[in-house]
Amino acid sequence: MENLRHSLAHEHQHSPNRFAVIPMHVRLDAEPNHTGKGVTIAFLDSGFYPHPDLVEPLNRIIAFKDLSGEQTLNKQGDVESWQGHGTQTSVVAAGNGRLSEGNYKGLAPDAQLVLVKASEKGRIVEENLARGIEWVIENREQYNIRVLNISLGGDEDVPCSKSIIDQAAEEAIRQGIVVVAAAGNSGADEKHSLPPANSPSVITVGGYDDKNNLNQTGRDLYYSNFGATADGSVKPEIIAPAMWVAAPILPGTALYEKAEALSRIAAAPDYQLSSLVHEYGRKAELPQSLAEADPGAIRNYIELLLNQEKIVATHYSHVDGTSFAAPIVSSIVAQMIEANSKLTPGAVKSILISTADRIGNAPAIRQGYGVVNARRAVALAMTERHALKIGGCGPPRVANGRLIFLFHDDEATSVSIAGDFNSWDRRNMPLSKDGHGLWQIEIAPPPPGLYQYKFIIDGGVDGGRWVEDPSNGMKAPDNRGGLNSVLDLL
Repeated sequence: MENLRHSLAHEHQHSPNRFAVIPMHVRLDAEPNHTGKGVTIAFLDSGFYPHPDLVEPLNRIIAFKDLSGEQTLNKQGDVESWQGHGTQTSVVAAGNGRLSEGNYKGLAPDAQLVLVKASEKGRIVEENLARGIEWVIENREQYNIRVLNISLGGDEDVPCSKSIIDQAAEEAIRQGIVVVAAAGNSGADEKHSLPPANSPSVITVGGYDDKNNLNQTGRDLYYSNFGATADGSVKPEIIAPAMWVAAPILPGTALYEKAEALSRIAAAPDYQLSSLVHEYGRKAELPQSLAEADPGAIRNYIELLLNQEKIVATHYSHVDGTSFAAPIVSSIVAQMIEANSKLTPGAVKSILISTADRIGNAPAIRQGYGVVNARRAVALAMTERHALKIGGCGPPRVANGRLIFLFHDDEATSVSIAGDFNSWDRRNMPLSKDGHGLWQIEIAPPPPGLYQYKFIIDGGVDGGRWVEDPSNGMKAPDNRGGLNSVLDLL
């Protein structure tokens, strides 16, 4: 790891270069006073490296489990390519920006981490994903694990009851762990999310592209997996940045050496360029003839390579995919739990989707409830007083001969329900608020069939705000650019 020691000797700059991407805390206008302190996030991924952003000056990795038994977490020995993905996801969420002068820190830089390696020589099977979740459940109390990030997926979209991964994820949620999963990146043709992202109670995260600027009107959807799963749940629930995300380059790799060499040359004065091309040409993969070029030509060539390799600072590149949108949401969840340690997984999910903002003129089925709002989610978490035990593998059902609807909104002054079962009359089925802060109504169940419905918040002369049922993952287009909730009565 001589390269890493050389980097920390500050013989080159760590600040972002001119191709820098916007730091995540700036991009999301994140609440700065909550940093995940006192919260443990578990990451189930292909492999990990003890990156300086996680272990310096204080090692925040409190446990490491390799399900295959082939790796110990240290800086010795050869670095394998499959260590990169988990390193990047964990640093995106909880890195402290050690190697970027603090610029590319995650939103939870004080969180503790538990790292669970699911691959065997880079290969991941569904059994190991399920085993990894089960290990997290078994060790949740010992390490105070409150959040589990999974940026991996199983093989096939099957009903929750038939997936060992989904069953494990649902059990983790019942045990008080918020499970966040990446939706996947094959949504151009409406490919559905795979386990555990297809699991009803999991928070499934799709992506959006903000073009690396702060103009909210310029957002486009990323090609995340979306649509109804085998169970009928519509995924994803929310979307987060899936492009222009700064992530660490895996130390000990050829790209790490190349980025370091290119950055060293780019930061040098003109009179040093020729000699530095000679010195670092091999590591930077430069043609020998470049040393004879004038300074302007050298700079243009170096910047071309920096741009091609997506290098945004000496030790970081920008990456894309829902694999990185998910840990951004996990870091927000850690902020929320720091703000209110009593939050249940159901409350966390309800807050995230109720504070999200949909991208206008984009299909609701591809973005769920919309763009995650980090600051608003933490603010609402601080005031939340109720435990919402939303879980299980199905939508609301008939209980004791009555059809029960529940809804949570502390700010609402009135809530009613309208749907196929009452001719979409927004006035004749008002909900009452119970002693636990939940709005509730019990009605006689209609005949078996599929019924679409929505809740109406503060319905007055203007009609109120019509929203889907956040506890019911089954949706259908409402032909107005949004979604209705769907109740399946057998």
